[in-house]
Amino acid sequence: MRLFAALLPPPAAVDALAAALEPLRSLPGARDLRWTAPAGWHYTLAFLGEVPDDVRPGLDERLARAAHRHEPCELRTAGGGRFGNRALWTAAEGDLRELSRLADTVRAAARRAGAPGDEQHGFRPHLTLARASKNAPVDLRPFAAALADFRGTWWRADTLSLVASTLPRSGVPGEQPAYTAVGSWPLGGPGAPPEDGAPGTAG
Repeated sequence: MRLFAALLPPPAAVDALAAALEPLRSLPGARDLRWTAPAGWHYTLAFLGEVPDDVRPGLDERLARAAHRHEPCELRTAGGGRFGNRALWTAAEGDLRELSRLADTVRAAARRAGAPGDEQHGFRPHLTLARASKNAPVDLRPFAAALADFRGTWWRADTLSLVASTLPRSGVPGEQPAYTAVGSWPLGGPGAPPEDGAPGTAG
């Protein structure tokens, strides 16, 4: 199963971001972009890749411990950016130090559980909004500039989610992966039983 750990913004934050994107859809090249669906918007903490079924029980336990070690944090979507002309994204504002610590803990927990993961790049909180096709290149600079002053609704990030990503198989151009939450743990909530009976042992 192809998995990643993430924070999922609540409906109010999703609605505010969706409203901010409406003017961008009239910019030149907007129709050539593959816009991500609001239902799948997320801030990835750790991409785990294909995780074998026998790894899942240990992974779930360690992610529960990781969530237990961190308190909820206040966040909001903010601004706009791009990865070259490949992807358009919005960043995050708020308690980014705690968010970065959470990402580090989650990545370490996944690694110890035996999940493959991908830690080639440092953690940079962003929510992907659209992707450009190699066959239809789009200058993303005007899109990122249009979001520069955007500040979304504050929300309390209080749940760590494990999400399954199912890649498109229909062959229909522009079809997006399907995301399904397969696990969730409250931040600061009860963790999994510590290993070896040692209180406070972290994932």
